[in-house]
Parts: sequence; structure tokens; C-alpha cells
Amino acid sequence: MDKNEDLKINDYLRGIVLNLPDSPGIYQYLNTEGTIIYVGKAKNLKRRVYSYFSKDHQSAKTRILVSKIADIRYIVVKTEEDALLLENNLIKKYKPRYNVLLKDDKTYPSICISNDYFPRIFKTRKIVRGAGTYFGPYSHVPTMYAVLELIKKLYPLRSCNLALTPENIRQGKFKVCLEYHIKNCKGPCVGLQSQEEYLQSIAEIREILKGNTQAISNALLKQMMELSERMEFEEAQKLKIKYDLIENYRAKSEVVSTTLHNIDVFAIETDEGSAYINYLHIVNGSINQAFTFEYKIRMNETKEELLQLGIVEMRSRYQSESKEIIVPFELDLELAGVTFTIPQRGDKKHLLELSIMNVKQYKVDRLKQAEKLNPEQRSVRLMKEIQEQLHMDRMPVHIECFDNSNIQGSDAVAACVVFRMGKPSKKEYRKFNIKTVEGPDDYASMREVVSRRYTRLLEEGSPLPDLIITDGGKGQMEVVREVIEDELKLSIPIAGLAKDNKHRTSELLYGFPPMIIGVKQNTPLFHLLENIQDEVHRFAITFHRDKRSKRQITSVLDNIPGIGEKRKTALLKAFKSVSRIKKASLEELAEIVGPSIAKNIQEKLKE
Repeated sequence: MDKNEDLKINDYLRGIVLNLPDSPGIYQYLNTEGTIIYVGKAKNLKRRVYSYFSKDHQSAKTRILVSKIADIRYIVVKTEEDALLLENNLIKKYKPRYNVLLKDDKTYPSICISNDYFPRIFKTRKIVRGAGTYFGPYSHVPTMYAVLELIKKLYPLRSCNLALTPENIRQGKFKVCLEYHIKNCKGPCVGLQSQEEYLQSIAEIREILKGNTQAISNALLKQMMELSERMEFEEAQKLKIKYDLIENYRAKSEVVSTTLHNIDVFAIETDEGSAYINYLHIVNGSINQAFTFEYKIRMNETKEELLQLGIVEMRSRYQSESKEIIVPFELDLELAGVTFTIPQRGDKKHLLELSIMNVKQYKVDRLKQAEKLNPEQRSVRLMKEIQEQLHMDRMPVHIECFDNSNIQGSDAVAACVVFRMGKPSKKEYRKFNIKTVEGPDDYASMREVVSRRYTRLLEEGSPLPDLIITDGGKGQMEVVREVIEDELKLSIPIAGLAKDNKHRTSELLYGFPPMIIGVKQNTPLFHLLENIQDEVHRFAITFHRDKRSKRQITSVLDNIPGIGEKRKTALLKAFKSVSRIKKASLEELAEIVGPSIAKNIQEKLKE
């Protein structure tokens, strides 16, 4: 597209924007090909659409969207609620590229009551319009099976797939099966059960699936008492069995309060690219429906915008008519006859906390699933978590950690381990013999090692780390800071890992003066920090032990000119010990190392 064409389009769009009404409605953005790329709703169409073209947007996605707009369409509606519903329907219909995408829940099963003459009840994952009434989907499958089991115990319904039409039954096309003989079915296929009686059971089942078990319990109790008064104890006992089953089912469900009726509860959690919204529907004091849905974020929508979309979507999908909606924060949303509540205490607060707990767990589960498929994602998440905890300007992709090791100042060494994306990069590990420090001075040793490490990296032009961690507390951190900032004039974040009296990782320190950063134990982030500290300690102590062992096994043969590692090994292999080498003749020694070296050995060992 050339500049003239671009200008024409901008003029065209400007004319549309300036003439938009100040009314609620929805707007559609189209590209040059006439494809709808975004659908939005607004309380004030003119003000909302104008905002896209009147300022520079920080979000790159929004800037790209605006650059692709070639035409604008809009629909005026009476209320904001109408706008939300219309927006929801249009997003489903057109699936615009830049709109929030609701991930489908096809994997979750539902319970279907078919539209047959004698309806069947069964679980299904496929929704067929007009085939019956569907309840669900059930995100917790065991709950669905518990409901089906309850229905089976309460009502002897047919489980066959026979075409039980009035004509087929009159013509006697069917015979009773085993289910009839074991009393799981009353034989409607041969006319032993009337349709009226059968449909009465179906009506009660519908109420159970809706969560209205209290009404059924009350009706059963009333019938049971009437039968008892008429001395029909056998029939009363049958009803009592049904009554007990329903009451036990209610007891096992999440009962909140008998005073709460017909309430919707919503909670939301977000991460990069996704939003998770939990929906609870409360009927007669108990949770009737509980689902969590994932939305893919396309245009950096706020939590408020996403939650508004989720409320409209789920209430429409599950045909909720609740007059009260419990939410975690205030929303700029008005629905006819609906009250929004942000509870501070009591049963409603308990419900909100339950919804928040569910959505947080769902988020964790989704992250775990994603990390199994893409292990790199876990590393990125941990790096971002460290970045957020320490308020760094970039992710700590490259981390280096230092530790010293000595025994009363002897055989003093230090080690540096390198972690990239949360994983050890062992080829970049470095060992340091302490050269300038006498005695057990950990601070001076740390100063020497850090100075040597980063002076060399600067000289070589090698990349510097994003984060330096010391295996120690405030003192070690201050020493590193003096070298990095005061001497080398570098700006690298510095953290410290302190241990408890059992020599276990206990605290993460950061900043100057150092502050304790709260990291929960047994979290992936804590385990990463613990792993870094354990690894640098292991590497340092191993190097120290190797150095000490070599010093301890130094032989007198090492001081003899002409005796290297190979000749020393050959001599010890032949004579087994230094004392036997001393006793050996010149000829015996010459056979192993030659005459001149043999002479040197005899002279040195006599001293």
C-alpha cells in the first residue's frame, strides 16, 4: 500500500469515527480484504473507537491492529448488557484474529436427557442440538458419575437404545430384558410402565440435575408421612430409601448456607497470554455447577474486561438467571436486575474464596501440563519469577554463584558455577586457587576471586552475568558489591543465599542494605535457588579435597631431577615402595629409568 492509499483510508476512517453516536453498541474492525479482525463493545461508541486513533499505544499488538484497520462497522443497542451479549455472539460467529479466544471445553462430558417418547439419560461429549436437554459440562468427571449413580438408584429407567414409540409398543415388537428382571427397569417397552409415570421420574431427575434437591426431598417426606398415616408402611419405606439417598447426596455436596439461593460466583487468574475464569452456580445453598474456562488473550485486555466477557459468556451458556453475582473486584458493568457483590465476610466471602482457590489450582494444573510438553517453558517461568521477586529490568538468564572452601586457611580455593535458564552449564564452571590471601579470610578470598573473574571477562570481551549470587550473607554481598560497583564500575544485580544452623538454604537476600526476599519453601523457585547453592558448595568442596589429597600424597621422588609422573609410576610399580627403591642397586634402577637418572635417585635418597 502506497502513502496516498494509506491517507485515503485514514480520511475515510476519520469520517466514520467523527460521526459515530454517543450510544452503547458494538464496533467491528475490518481489514483491506473485508475480513472482520476485531469486535468490541462500548458504553459510548464514539469515545471508545476514537481512543484507538487519538494516541500512540504502548502495546505492539494494538499498534498492529490499528495499522490493519481499513473499515469500521457498528451496531447501536439500548443497553450495555445488550452490547455484551451481541459482542459475545459475534466473536463466536466470526472468530476475529485479535479478539480473546475462549478455548473449547469439548473434552468435558455432559449428561443428556433425550427427547424420546421414553427419554434416556446418558453421558456424552457431543452436543447435538434438538436431540435432548444437556446438563454440564462436568469439569470434575467423578461428580458426574456420582449423579448418574444416584439417578440409577432412585429411578428405574430404561438403559436400552430401542425405538420405544407408541406404535412399536402396541405392535409388541419388544421383549423385556435382564434389566427388567433385576428390577432396574419397569418394562416400558412392553407397556408395563405408562409414559405419564415415566415422565414424572424424568421431571424429578431434571430438578436433581439443576441442583434443586431440597424440593424433591420435601415432596418425598410429605408423601412418606401421608403413606404412614394410611398405614401403607411398605410404600412409605420405598420412599424413605429414596429420601435417604437424596439427603446423603446433598450432604456430600458443597453446602454453603441454606439462606443462599440462586447466586453466581466468579473469580479470575491470569498469566502471560491466558486468563482463567472460575464459575460457581449456587442453588438452594449448595454448589450446583462449577467450571473453569481458559481464555487466550490477544490484545492485552485487562482483568476487568476479561471477567466481564466471562460473566456474559457463562451466564448465556448455562442460561443462568441469578439476580446476584459475587465478584472479587468492582466491575464497570450493568446487567438488568442483577446486583454485583464484593463480599468482605460471611458465607458469600467463603464462596468467593472457594472460587479463587479453584481457579488458582486450575492455573497451576494447566502450567504443569504445558511444562511437560515444553520443558523450556518452566525455565522461562522461573526466570520471570526471579525477575519479579528482585524487581530486575531483565530476566536473569545467566546466573553465576561463588563459594570459598578451606581448612584453617590451608589449601584455600574458590569456585564459580554458571546457570543458564535455570540449568547448570558445567563447561563454564571455574576453579580458583587463592593466591593473595594468608589464613582463613573468606571475605578477602571472595574479593580476590570475584575481581579475577570479572577482570578477565572484561579483558576477553565475554558476556557478563545477569545476576551474581554469593553463598553467604550480608558480608559476602558487600565484598562483591565493592568489587563490582566500586572497582570495576559494573552494574550487575547481587543476591545472597544464607543457610540455617543445619546448613540448609533458608533465606534469599537482595539489595543494599540487603533485605530478606520471601520465597516459599517447596516451590520450584526455592528448589532452583537451593540447587544453585548446593551445586556451588559441592564444586568448591570437591576442588578443595582434590587439592588437599594431592598435597598429602606428594612423594620424595617428586623432588628428584628427571623424575616425572611416568617414571615415578614405573619405579613404584617395580619396587612397590620408596624404601625398596632406596635399597635397590644402581643396575636395578638403571633398568627402569636409565643410568643417569638412576645415579640421581641414589644421590638424592642418601641425603
